[in-house]
Amino acid sequence: MRDLWNQMSLLPSSSRLALRFCVSALENPDITGGVCEWVLVILSSLLIIITLPVSIWLCIKTVKEYERAIIFRLGRILRGGARGPGLFFVLPCTDSVINVDMRTITFDIPPQEVLTKDSVTVSVDGVVYYRVQNPILAVANITNADGATRLLAGTTLRNVLGTKNLSELLSDREEIAKSMESTLDEASDDWGIKVERVEIKDVKLPQQLQKAMAAEAEATREARAKVITAYGEMNASRALKEASREISQSPSALQLRYLQTLNTIAAEKNSTIIFPLPIDLLQGFMRTSASSSPEVME
Repeated sequence: MRDLWNQMSLLPSSSRLALRFCVSALENPDITGGVCEWVLVILSSLLIIITLPVSIWLCIKTVKEYERAIIFRLGRILRGGARGPGLFFVLPCTDSVINVDMRTITFDIPPQEVLTKDSVTVSVDGVVYYRVQNPILAVANITNADGATRLLAGTTLRNVLGTKNLSELLSDREEIAKSMESTLDEASDDWGIKVERVEIKDVKLPQQLQKAMAAEAEATREARAKVITAYGEMNASRALKEASREISQSPSALQLRYLQTLNTIAAEKNSTIIFPLPIDLLQGFMRTSASSSPEVME
């Protein structure tokens, strides 16, 4: 080893840097696959040294702020977790890099035909927000984390809504969304996925059911209107009863009421006015005609 370092001192500075990098790669405890792996790493390191300075650009990799890099060296994930963000080094011939996006991803759940607990068929869709929490699990434990999450969301939506009545489905959307979120988060935890939010977008009812619900709502409104009308008529009859008592105590009040009725009718510009004449007003004329009729007979 001492002779190796003495020979390294005769190399240019860039070569010494590359050789030191190769030696550190050889001393990495991640490579535990036997002699073949050591040989491949040594050959890759020698190739880097021979092709300097061009090869140095193949060893440098960068990842963005919202990404993480998973390095596979001869099929094994390197210890130390995901790399990034920033700059890191790889061996071109033995290492492969997979970038994982750590940003929040949104997708729509396709409309699902669901049979509710009270045997009503509805079409429900929603939206899911999730992100990759552990990039190593998202790469090593599942082939396609995004596709699996989408399929799981559709299945969970059908399973959760199948235990709800139609009235609960229409009124308790927030509770259903929270139940779906907890179920999805627990199921996708082994994939390194964190479900942040689930929302129910739209609930579509069959056309016949919509008509039946509209007819039921209209009948309910009509019944309520009839009750309100009857209650109003009862209150009006009580008020008229009290008014008749007041008017009976003062005969002049009845005349004033007649005059007010005439004023109201005249304001409507009617050509014909039918005015009920009280009998009390005609009693004076009837008495005068009765007294004058004997005189005429004499």
